Amino acid sequence: MTKPKILISDKMDPRAAEVFRERGCEVDVITGKTPEELAAMIGAYDGLAIRSSTKVTKAILDAATNLKVIGRAGIGVDNVDIPYASAKGVIVMNTPFGNSITTAEHAIAMMFALARQIPEANAQTQEGLWPKNGFMGVELTGKTLGLIGAGNIGSIVADRALGLKMKVVAYDPFLSAERAVELGIEKADLDTLLGKADFITLHTPLTEQTRNILSRENLAKAKKGVRIINCARGGLIDEAALKDALDSGHVAGAALDVFVEEPAKASPLFGTPNFICTPHLGASTDEAQVNVAIQVAEQLSDYLVNGGITNALNVPSLSAEEAPKLKPYMALAEKLGRLVGQLEGDAITSVAIETEGAAAQLNQKPIVAAVLAGLMRVYSDTVNMVNAPFLAKERGLDVREVRHDREGVYATLLRITVTTADGSRSVAGTIFGKGEPRLVEIHGIKVEADLDGDMLFVVNVDAPGFIGRLGSALGQADVNIGTFHLGRRDAGGEAVLLLSVDGAVPEPVLWSICQLDGVKKVKALRF
Repeated sequence: MTKPKILISDKMDPRAAEVFRERGCEVDVITGKTPEELAAMIGAYDGLAIRSSTKVTKAILDAATNLKVIGRAGIGVDNVDIPYASAKGVIVMNTPFGNSITTAEHAIAMMFALARQIPEANAQTQEGLWPKNGFMGVELTGKTLGLIGAGNIGSIVADRALGLKMKVVAYDPFLSAERAVELGIEKADLDTLLGKADFITLHTPLTEQTRNILSRENLAKAKKGVRIINCARGGLIDEAALKDALDSGHVAGAALDVFVEEPAKASPLFGTPNFICTPHLGASTDEAQVNVAIQVAEQLSDYLVNGGITNALNVPSLSAEEAPKLKPYMALAEKLGRLVGQLEGDAITSVAIETEGAAAQLNQKPIVAAVLAGLMRVYSDTVNMVNAPFLAKERGLDVREVRHDREGVYATLLRITVTTADGSRSVAGTIFGKGEPRLVEIHGIKVEADLDGDMLFVVNVDAPGFIGRLGSALGQADVNIGTFHLGRRDAGGEAVLLLSVDGAVPEPVLWSICQLDGVKKVKALRF
């Protein structure tokens, strides 16, 4: 079997390359390339491991014809065009835990530095001034810390702040009341936080919703004398407005590790009293650099070798332990999705994906994604689990998932029901033997069949002699039948035939079958 091929395009701890090789991947470490040079070489790789220097743009993704996964050694993925990667079917992962403690500790260090004016005191002391009476700091004990973002890093900062006997109030739309109680913090809206906080620290990604979250207007709402720390992302604070707030004294101090433009060679904040900064050092510890390098290598190799998906930003996670268990169900889901996609095509307006029995106990997200991948394949050969949900959304397809605890005739069952202007149609399948996916029902009629290769689907009126006429028509056209699967509602009623054939059935032959007495529908299928 061909080994997955990985490119490490940014400087990274050497342990990353070692992990890739240990896990059965080929790896090249080629850093410092221009976008044009990267585009010229990226087509040879299945995986791309990056830090913040490599910009994965549309041009790079268009050139990455074999790329399956991008791994960011770190948290922020501002340098990756995630929507376009998703449209191209490329998984994007980050490593949110590798540098969480390091970044949280840096934020706490910056808070101490602001509270006691350590950088300025250090500079003047080393100049021989001995400014013992020139710096009057503030204690952290008893002060209120306003946390904007209470995720991985924010929750660690909250824990450390509580240990310093601070009060913590947090604004985070994704923070549940239960999680706030668990962390021992107060959940609040942004205006409440701004009015209460003596210190504000930001720990949120940069999105359209969070850009300039500390705008001129919001800075004006903040408590007079507040001190602000940002070790998350440049662009969360209006830097010009922060400069004015520092000059006026409304903001008593600010500490930034990140800037709108990096490297920050110039900034309106430079030289401002009570302002301190560092050059994006949040993740810069020996431990963090090793951790994120190992984690990104483990995650990419797990996906490319075992099918496990961890910390993905554009597809449901799937652990390496889950992947073998889910594999037959995802194969069944993809085949059933492809079946209804070929039968109903553009007419579909909604799809319901139901599981029961053993299938209902599994992670549903990958199963749903596999159904959509099969269904959307009627539109493109490059559809996969990553881009199928986006294609479905683009087409306005309403997708529902339903899980039943009951167990029916089959120990496990997956049913897909699609809605069209003509009504609803459903297909169902199960897993037989050693993980073999099998169709067991189509349009409410019991039919057992493997879905494989070229097939012919026929709906007809059940009548004596029909099967013989159909066989003769195919034989005269030199179409060989492999397997034959028949089901009917009742004697003389509607029947369905599903035939596997040795090759694609030509259009003229399909037309001749349509002319047979009793035929209501004919469709050539391919799996």
